[in-house]
Amino acid sequence: MSNTSLSCKPYMKGGSYVARAAIKAPRVHAVPDAAPAHSAVSSASHSSSTSECTSTSSRRTSTVCRGVNRRMVQWLRERQGANSAGSHRFALNAAAAPEQASASIKMVHVDLGDRSYPIYIGAGLLEQGELLRKHITGKRVLIVTNETVGPIYLERCRKALLDGGQLQVDDVILPDGEKYKSIDVLEKVWNKALECRMDRGTTFLALGGGVVGDMTGFAAACYQRGVHFVQVPTTVMAQVDSSVGGKTGVNHPLGKNMIGAFYQPRVVLVDTDTLATLPDRELASGISEIIKYGLIRDAPFFEWLEASMERLLARDPEAIAYAVERSCINKAEVVAADERESSEGIRATLNLGHTFGHAIETGTGYGVWLHGEAVAAGMVMAADLSYRLGWINKALYDRIVALLARARLPISPPPSMTADQFRSLMAVDKKVLAGKLRLILLRGPLGNCVCTENFDPAKLDETLNHFCSISSRQ
Repeated sequence: MSNTSLSCKPYMKGGSYVARAAIKAPRVHAVPDAAPAHSAVSSASHSSSTSECTSTSSRRTSTVCRGVNRRMVQWLRERQGANSAGSHRFALNAAAAPEQASASIKMVHVDLGDRSYPIYIGAGLLEQGELLRKHITGKRVLIVTNETVGPIYLERCRKALLDGGQLQVDDVILPDGEKYKSIDVLEKVWNKALECRMDRGTTFLALGGGVVGDMTGFAAACYQRGVHFVQVPTTVMAQVDSSVGGKTGVNHPLGKNMIGAFYQPRVVLVDTDTLATLPDRELASGISEIIKYGLIRDAPFFEWLEASMERLLARDPEAIAYAVERSCINKAEVVAADERESSEGIRATLNLGHTFGHAIETGTGYGVWLHGEAVAAGMVMAADLSYRLGWINKALYDRIVALLARARLPISPPPSMTADQFRSLMAVDKKVLAGKLRLILLRGPLGNCVCTENFDPAKLDETLNHFCSISSRQ
């Protein structure tokens, strides 16, 4: 596996963000108060960061998110060519220019060739049914939601679809919770589609959080070997992470998200007003994934989060909209470069803390800990291991722990988890390759990470024993 970087900078085109590969983290238009400024990267800094890549011996086993991977640059050149001489920026969007968004609606374009799609972000978007309807090609829609979200938003979504006068809309309501993310529950979606005699022109619409989105996407991927689906996420977690990128699936008793498919939506409609009804615990859970982007590739965003955490927790509309938008930009850029999480490990870097976190979710029983809570504890454990390996300094580790704690998130695993339990569950992680565990760890300054199997297992044992010892005393 060769070293790969994917720190990207978007550019603004007609009111929409288009992913652009560069050296540093994204620079975002219209940054709210407290957002740190950072400038474009020069050729000199490009050369400097390139020299920081790991040695040849480790290139087959790790992916470092710093420097510029030659194959990545070559891929970008072949796809569209250099943006301008000496600029060291390359446009990921080789498809036709994305449609424009209005001033009140932000749009992030996920560039995947003929499977590209927009992410619309704004307040009150459920009231603008034309945004949904223009991405539905057939005459029938099946809304998939759950018993918590349905009573609040189902009729509003149905009205938005029916206002055009050309669609037939049905719905299916699933039980709410991670413990219901299973094949048995998913059959309710297929049963409803079959009972209604829905054909291949049907569109499945996911209205809810990450569980609903993952299940709806997988149901769409399988029904009649594939029907269109769209995402209308109603939680922070879904809006900034799970609704973007096409990972769909269900859990298995032996592992989280082990049964699924890569299947992209036609559109993602993010109505930030839906977060007004989100419980505080769910809000914090989603913020965990927002913090992740700052840690792995967007240092200025992390600094903004340090300055703005109280605004996010207070649900300040401007802060929420900015955090969602910038997170989507980061996610879209990574997905555009590595849609199916190849062995190069570019997309795998989005899983910082997830190997530890998934072990927590599986070990405690799905739904006991929210996904973002488990990821938060997992990120602290990954940061601890990174520090023990000498890859980050103590000051950065302390900043990570402090920000997660301010976000009202766990900073250690549950007391019931043992080191042996972690080892057993982590051994079946999806990032295991050729029998070797790969971890996403932090390396270097803030905003840099590595996907690697090249770490001292004794240090991993130290981390596991340390945290399980702390938790057992709580």
